[in-house]
Amino acid sequence: MPGTNLTREEAERRATLLTVEAYEIDLDLSGAQEGGTFRSETVVRFDSAEAGAETFIDLVAPTVHEVVLNGEALDPAVVFADSRIALPSLHGGQNELRVVADCAYTNTGEGLHRFVDPVDDQAYLYTQFEVPDARRVFASFEQPDLKATFRFTVKAPEGWTVISNSPTPEVPADRIWRFEPTPRISTYITALIAGPYHSVHSTYEKDGRTVPLGIYCRPSLAEYLDADAIFEVTRQGFDWFQEKFDYHYPFAKYDQLFVPEFNAGAMENAGAVTIRDQYVFRSKVTDAAYEVRAETILHELAHMWFGDLVTMKWWNDLWLNESFATYTSVACQAAAPGSKWPHSWTTFANSMKTWAYRQDQLPSTHPIMAEIRDLDDVLVNFDGITYAKGASVLKQLVAYVGEDKFFQGVQAYFKTHAYGNTRLSDLLGALELMSGRDLKTWSKAWLETAGINVLRPEITTDDDGVITSFAVRQEATPLPEGAKGEPTLRPHRIAIGAYDLKDGKLVRTERIELDVDGALTAVPALVGQRRPAVVLLNDDDLSYAKVRLDEESLRTVTAHLGDFAESLPRALCWASAWDMTRDGEMATRDYLELVLSGIAKESDIGVVQSLQRQVKLALDLYAAPDWRETGLRKWTDAALERLRAAEPGSDHQLAWARAFAATARTDEHLDFLAGLLEGTELVAGLAVDTDLRWDLLTRLAATGRADEKAIAAEFDRDRTSAGEQHAAAARSARPTAEAKAEAWASVVESDKLTNAVQEAVISGFVVADQRELLAPYAEKYFSVVKGIWETRSHEVAQQIAVGLYPALQISQETLDATDAWLASAKPSAGLRRLVLESRAGVERALKAQAADAAAAA
Repeated sequence: MPGTNLTREEAERRATLLTVEAYEIDLDLSGAQEGGTFRSETVVRFDSAEAGAETFIDLVAPTVHEVVLNGEALDPAVVFADSRIALPSLHGGQNELRVVADCAYTNTGEGLHRFVDPVDDQAYLYTQFEVPDARRVFASFEQPDLKATFRFTVKAPEGWTVISNSPTPEVPADRIWRFEPTPRISTYITALIAGPYHSVHSTYEKDGRTVPLGIYCRPSLAEYLDADAIFEVTRQGFDWFQEKFDYHYPFAKYDQLFVPEFNAGAMENAGAVTIRDQYVFRSKVTDAAYEVRAETILHELAHMWFGDLVTMKWWNDLWLNESFATYTSVACQAAAPGSKWPHSWTTFANSMKTWAYRQDQLPSTHPIMAEIRDLDDVLVNFDGITYAKGASVLKQLVAYVGEDKFFQGVQAYFKTHAYGNTRLSDLLGALELMSGRDLKTWSKAWLETAGINVLRPEITTDDDGVITSFAVRQEATPLPEGAKGEPTLRPHRIAIGAYDLKDGKLVRTERIELDVDGALTAVPALVGQRRPAVVLLNDDDLSYAKVRLDEESLRTVTAHLGDFAESLPRALCWASAWDMTRDGEMATRDYLELVLSGIAKESDIGVVQSLQRQVKLALDLYAAPDWRETGLRKWTDAALERLRAAEPGSDHQLAWARAFAATARTDEHLDFLAGLLEGTELVAGLAVDTDLRWDLLTRLAATGRADEKAIAAEFDRDRTSAGEQHAAAARSARPTAEAKAEAWASVVESDKLTNAVQEAVISGFVVADQRELLAPYAEKYFSVVKGIWETRSHEVAQQIAVGLYPALQISQETLDATDAWLASAKPSAGLRRLVLESRAGVERALKAQAADAAAAA
């Protein structure tokens, strides 16, 4: 039986048979305040290429009342099973299907999610349909290449607003919201958001066209909604994308809706983008958070063209959506006039590419153009390859063909395929035509193979320090065990930067851009020049490759990493050092010393926060166990020192406060945390606001210094949905067997928690300082995880499968237990992938711990 899956072959057969014209969807949400189910009526008109053929339409619903095909009633008990309604004996040409069902609200962030705000006790709804969840709300041919128009009619409670892809009509007297049909779009980017939402409206105007703009959030967040800043970023995106794409924004309006308990960052519903409402900042955050939010806003806006206007035919070309949206959003931040984040490529190098490098070294690594056999495959494929590696490769492609030619190809692509579906060959054909480059070899090497390359400089000099030979060595690292494919040497477009110390700063004195191909590429242009202090391969981060420094450059960087005049080369060197630590080429204790020596000079707050996270991860996972506590104390002492020394009220001060709170451990540390929380300790300029209070309290709870009474008191101060999640994490973090058992039972033995609260409980449950307390749960994990995967929704099951894996039990025993479970349980492909990725983390940590221990010998 298919369950809720759909294979690529089934989708291809259905697409060959059907042309879908229009949906008319009537939903009765008048009982949403009480929850339960809602009535869904769908009328869909479609053509069949073959008379008498059979097919099916998708639906996930507790009850189906009516199925009427071309005027003939079909028995739901006969035709509805396993998320499908069988459609026999189609007419040749036009067909009409009517389906009436009761569909269910969810609390998992899939389908039609229902949330009740504890502040006003009002229900708020939103849809999340990617990948296959429109079928949880209406009967649909759930695949991206069966586009159609959609007309929604929605009955809603009095006082509510209903938002969809088409412009919102005037408030109806009968509470029935009737929307105009959409353009031809895919099912997964249709949307409905309903509830007593607060809204702010404006317009975007250019070249005689006006696009209505809207921003929505719950009333309980309205005081924190910085709508002007969001509109500013949005308008910059409209200007930049329309110029670069030479194609007007393709929909009638553009709403951005900040919604609760959202699983992802945002979703590109056509004209009605949903965004996690944590981006409405209710406490002070650093500029890095605003930069990330702006990138998310621009990413989703770029999707209006890449993904919504032109959509991949099947999910193996998901990267056509995600990689392009990622690349163009960062490029817009870097280049749009008036952007507040012109150094966005620094953030990209330090965060996005780090994610990609990690993903590309897991057993689940795959080509950018992945082989997607079915929906189960794509559900776990929203990863660092699809987003970050794909965007990195696109950045190199732009360098390879030239930015103007690249965007000319993109413009031709949009004009040719508007409102249609495409494959990789369609895009490459347009880029080849405009650039004059043959991209088939490039595509084969970069888009159709997996794995990562390492670039190393090979330099010889004479006694006077003059370069006598210079070459770039390319290595194809072996693919992880279990990964498909072979190591591949690839063509790279890179820059080589030469840096020297001038007035205490490392300044670039020369830059050479060239193509690197094969195992060894000579660079004669540098021969005869005096050797610089630092030679940086892949300067400006044009290509996707791990970069290593030669010994002399490494010595200089170790002493002067914080002295680079520009942020991007600093970020590239930080990323290289982090990658070496993960690979066991640099001891954790040496990485800690490197960070401590250079982070005080790091001006980019995003890089500072990345380094803080990476140091904690390295100490928790990669430090030799007998030295770990020494390293953690050294880091925490340094964090406290930098907190006290930071400029009052600065982003750096807030970042150091959070870094200190994350690892505080001695009595002195914890007394200081408690004092900050109680107001008896003060740091000039540091606002101990709502979210920072929770950071402090959660650490005190995890160390046994705050009990249930203290958590309940803090929740009374913050009786919001965010407060509920923080309180759940703090309770789960308490260092007692009883607290861990309670948290485990709430997640594993019950399915009552919402997706957001479950995520919070899991985050509190896994505390790095509590390895011994958590050890018994390793065996329990393997006894329950398969059953959870088979009985819970995908999002909830994935949270548990990844979040509760015994990643802190770094030992051969954990690897053996994982292998035994994989052999005996025979999990589905999706669950097997997630567990193998987690296993790889333990294996990497063992190797890094050994390297750290060896450094002490």
